[in-house]
Amino acid sequence: MTNHSIRRPGRPYTGAGLLGAVGRARHLGLVLALALLALVGLVTVPETFATTSNVVTVLALAATIGVITVGMTFVIIGGGIDLSVGAVMALASVWATTLATQSYGPMVMVICAVLVGTGAGLLSGFLISYGRMVPFIATLAMLVAARGLAERMSDRRTQLVQPGNSALVDLSSGRVLGLPPIVFVFAAVVVAGWVVLNRTTFGRRTYAVGGNPEAAKLAGIDVRRHTMLLYGLSGLCCGIAAVIIMARTTTGSSTHGDLYELDAIAAVIIGGTLLTGGRGTIGGSILGLLIFTLITNLFILNGLNTSDQLIAKGLIIVIAVLLQRRSLRSRT
Repeated sequence: MTNHSIRRPGRPYTGAGLLGAVGRARHLGLVLALALLALVGLVTVPETFATTSNVVTVLALAATIGVITVGMTFVIIGGGIDLSVGAVMALASVWATTLATQSYGPMVMVICAVLVGTGAGLLSGFLISYGRMVPFIATLAMLVAARGLAERMSDRRTQLVQPGNSALVDLSSGRVLGLPPIVFVFAAVVVAGWVVLNRTTFGRRTYAVGGNPEAAKLAGIDVRRHTMLLYGLSGLCCGIAAVIIMARTTTGSSTHGDLYELDAIAAVIIGGTLLTGGRGTIGGSILGLLIFTLITNLFILNGLNTSDQLIAKGLIIVIAVLLQRRSLRSRT
């Protein structure tokens, strides 16, 4: 009886019926958009766009924000928002690259980054769930506090990964099947996120909590506990992203992750996740991320102004939200 009640609030959002068809159509549209961008690249910069090195660059660039995007997808489907992800990633990278932490080796650095990220996420989730703070305010406070703590710990200096911890750097500089290992880390997080969201009770509860918290509570779900865990999951993804950014840049810095929260939120929205919660997919978010990453890559290859890139991204976000609202109206 309980399982049946838990499934009901989330069933319309996991692919059944009309909404499932709409979701598949949206994914097809995103794939077509990716194909169009690739065509633009082949026409405008054919000598550099289709090269192996550029493909690797795009995937490596997508890996860091992509891991954060997976966590953000869970939070937004659950009816929340997390503005602190970039700052939490920066804090995790700084904490993991202090001389004290580095003296224990690369494995401890990885564990430290993951624990710091998860802890910060759980703290935000606790303030939202049990402190009854608005997610926007709680995560904004965490953004400011995490960035400030990172600056205090590093004295606003960039901390280098020591030569003795080169195994961490090898995650970016090494090659497995022609790709850096960080790409496989990203892929593993995406697969794990998809499985959790679509094949577990935790995923069904996430849809239920985001779709109708009151109904979820009546179905026996501890909404406050689940919400805290969602932010903890987002923090975990920030910790993994910190490991990736340390491997890519060989540094820990309080400036890492600047505006990453906006890129992650934008990717999730473009991927079809409702800002009000209750509907969304990991696949859609990753397609949205790849579109943003490819746009960035095309702007760089064509030597276009960074300001123009930001304007283009802003327009895409506005269009995506307007299309989302229109789609909702047509169903009601």
